[in-house]
Amino acid sequence: MRRVTLFVNGTSSNGKVVAVYGSLEDLLSVASSKLGIRASSVYNGNGGLIDDITLIRDDDVLYISEEDSFQDPQDDVGSPENCQTHTDWLTLNVGGRCFTTTRSTLVSKEPESMLAHMFREKDVWGNKQDSQGAFLIDRSPDYFEPILNYLRHGQLIINEGINPLGVLEEARFFGIEQLAELLETFIKASQPPEDHSPLTRKEFIRFLLATTTKAELRCQGLNFTGADLSRLDLRYINFKMANLRGTNLTHANLSGANLERADLSMASLDGANLQGVKMLCTNAEGASLRGCNFEDPAGVKANLEGANLKGVDMEGSQMTGINLRVATLKNAKLKNCNLRGATLAGTDLENCDLSGCDLQEANLRGSNVKGAIFEEMLTPLHMSQSVR
Repeated sequence: MRRVTLFVNGTSSNGKVVAVYGSLEDLLSVASSKLGIRASSVYNGNGGLIDDITLIRDDDVLYISEEDSFQDPQDDVGSPENCQTHTDWLTLNVGGRCFTTTRSTLVSKEPESMLAHMFREKDVWGNKQDSQGAFLIDRSPDYFEPILNYLRHGQLIINEGINPLGVLEEARFFGIEQLAELLETFIKASQPPEDHSPLTRKEFIRFLLATTTKAELRCQGLNFTGADLSRLDLRYINFKMANLRGTNLTHANLSGANLERADLSMASLDGANLQGVKMLCTNAEGASLRGCNFEDPAGVKANLEGANLKGVDMEGSQMTGINLRVATLKNAKLKNCNLRGATLAGTDLENCDLSGCDLQEANLRGSNVKGAIFEEMLTPLHMSQSVR
């Protein structure tokens, strides 16, 4: 699309900037509407009659007549103050690179911008000029070029290798609000959509193989919902705040893994190795942890303090010395678990099935054992172990 400035034949004031499209008849129709005349002929600045629209270039100044011959617009000048028009050519030295354009380009498209105020009237801003007479502007030329082109034809075009964020910053600096809005939309549209889809077993195995055994593997906050991670070696991996809801972790080796604040609700961890695991404030509601091993021969105790273990099935798990302080085990199944020396202080064990458990030296002080089942205990529960 080309843009031109139209004046009534013989005048140099009250011009109109219009887009050129279609045929010459279309341009004459637009000129009639904009200038309020019955347009019949189009002349260039030198008085040449234009009879082919393809001869019109971007930023041309054209004169529209009503069947009369071309009249020099200089004849319309009445005083020195009227000598200035918005169609004279200017050279801008932006960061050492020169751009040549018309005053109309800088003024017409965004009349309230800083550039429009700088160049609407001559010498009002006291613009500094170099030795060649170019106006000095201390900004980035790479980011200024798309702005100047926008002022010329109204289209946002950014060449490859130009960061649109830099152009946006320049548009805001020069107060070109419409361009800034276009850039914000462009930047938002060009960003890849956020992918919240869960990782698959294949993707995660590829991830594991690409990582050296000594490297710390961080999977914080990643989405593994419903993934099959069974029988994988996941030792010492950081799954903090990861989404592992419904994940299959049966017989996986999670020794020393960090599952703090992770979501393990409805997950299956049957037979998993959880030696020294960190599961502080983990949500494992409804998960299955049957036959898991939390007991570390090296003496590192698994920490499930504050975890949500409502309705979990941990039957037959080895949990010697485990820390379940202030955890919630309401309606959980802990039949035949080894809980020797476990910390259950302040734990909610309401309606928890602890039949057949070994609770020797376990600390149940302040725990809620309302409705809990203690049948077939391997060792008798001492009165001092529970105060509630």
